[in-house]
Amino acid sequence: MTRKVLVTGGAGFIGSHVADAYLAAGDDVTVLDDLSIGKREQVPAGATFVQADVRAPAARELLAKGGFTLLNHHAAQMDVRRSVADPLFDAEVNVLGLLNLLEGARLGGVQRVVFASSGGTVYGETERLPLVESAPKLPASPYGTAKLASEYYLATFSQLYGLETVALRYGNVYGPRQNPHGEAGVVAIFAHRVLAGQPLTVFGDGDQTRDMVFVQDVVDANLAASRGALPPVDGIDGRAFNIGTGVETSVNDLAATLVAIEGRRLAIQHAAARPGELRRNALAVDKAAHGLGWRARVAIREGLRRTLQSFREG
Repeated sequence: MTRKVLVTGGAGFIGSHVADAYLAAGDDVTVLDDLSIGKREQVPAGATFVQADVRAPAARELLAKGGFTLLNHHAAQMDVRRSVADPLFDAEVNVLGLLNLLEGARLGGVQRVVFASSGGTVYGETERLPLVESAPKLPASPYGTAKLASEYYLATFSQLYGLETVALRYGNVYGPRQNPHGEAGVVAIFAHRVLAGQPLTVFGDGDQTRDMVFVQDVVDANLAASRGALPPVDGIDGRAFNIGTGVETSVNDLAATLVAIEGRRLAIQHAAARPGELRRNALAVDKAAHGLGWRARVAIREGLRRTLQSFREG
């Protein structure tokens, strides 16, 4: 059955891939994006496009009157460094923006909300890896705090109004369409410089690790979370799922692998570590495997090869 789906941030990196997938599944898709980061040309040709800020009354009205059955929320302020420098702006976009949309969803009878959360930031620093969904949460950045607060609001709206809500706690997502000049995405930044034959800059010693997950795997997780029965709202983690690989990959290894795939000899420089960033991260994914029928399928080297190929082709 065709659903009417609103994808916020659907002109951006992950959101545009998600919008593509909904269209391919036969859904009626509308993309909402303010184009502050996203690109108009990344909005799928078959989608309706609305340019608006998630904090604006227009965004709330669109949900209240648009007859949508599903809201997929990817629009965000996603720069950890900016959240440290300007936590008020981060909260306005990431918390108040979500609340604005949830009010519209409530008024409009939306059935389900799929929310892009962050497994890389809501848990904070820990030595016990991989992290399960029930692990203690102590975010090291305002960005992580905003994502965690958003999950609590989702659970509250679910209890108050019966709204079906799912939080997908992403690892570090990479792949085609990621902005090499933007707010985040070490793979995109490195890939751009490797293809240009330029030296790579690693912040800190480079031994910090991340759970790198390819964007197509993340898209598949969104599709899985958009259909089927959900577990009960049993605490903040009841309807939260880690979306990663369970594997730690260091920044040094990312740099070396990209250089090796491209067959270049490039200098790797080091700069001071950046505030608010975690030392290590990897996400346990058994819950997503059992609850959503999802596992990541693209290994890191293959994902990096595909990413480089997409950047090479422009």
